[in-house]
Amino acid sequence: MEWLRNLRALLTVGGGVFKGLDEESAGADPIGLFDHWLKDARRARIYLPESFALATATGDGVPAARMMLFKGTDAGQGFRFFTNFESRKADELTANPVASMVFYWPILHRQVRVEGRIEKLSEEESRAYHQTRPRGSQLGAWSSRQSSVIEDRRYLEESYREHERRFGGSDVPLPPFWGGYRLVAERIEFWQGRANRLHDRLRYTREGNRWRVERLSP
Repeated sequence: MEWLRNLRALLTVGGGVFKGLDEESAGADPIGLFDHWLKDARRARIYLPESFALATATGDGVPAARMMLFKGTDAGQGFRFFTNFESRKADELTANPVASMVFYWPILHRQVRVEGRIEKLSEEESRAYHQTRPRGSQLGAWSSRQSSVIEDRRYLEESYREHERRFGGSDVPLPPFWGGYRLVAERIEFWQGRANRLHDRLRYTREGNRWRVERLSP
């Protein structure tokens, strides 16, 4: 029921702002806490709660950032996303395989920052995800040489129609230039907005198979 969903969203917002984030309730597993916060964002009916900013840098340290869609955590290790391997971000990740992700859910007054090293997913993992995508998105991956200069939009639309004809009614295979990455988290910081700018900030730092938790001043 609509009123019940709205009530749950309000309780989630209030619970975060007034109750805050303490070390005991946060627990020892930051990826588990992240999954819990993402569920809260979905419960609050935020549009595209899985969207995040991915920051990368060239080999000589020139930064760049863009919005992307998060595609899940795995085995308590990393945060997955998918892209074109010929894109600008992919070139930067090859030259400098570290990155940062930022999730921001303003209605909940929450932010999560994730930092760590980057590794490519296996072709099997990329293929498995590709097969779950809508057919239009599969064809779009084939049609776009991401980050390259094109003459106009017509070029892109003609490329799409060409691949529609090419694959006809058959399954759309995984493009050889498209797939996934995993950001293996080394640091994860949770920010919970509070009254009077006395926000809660908990930073988790990986130490072997465990995490050290520290509270930061806002």
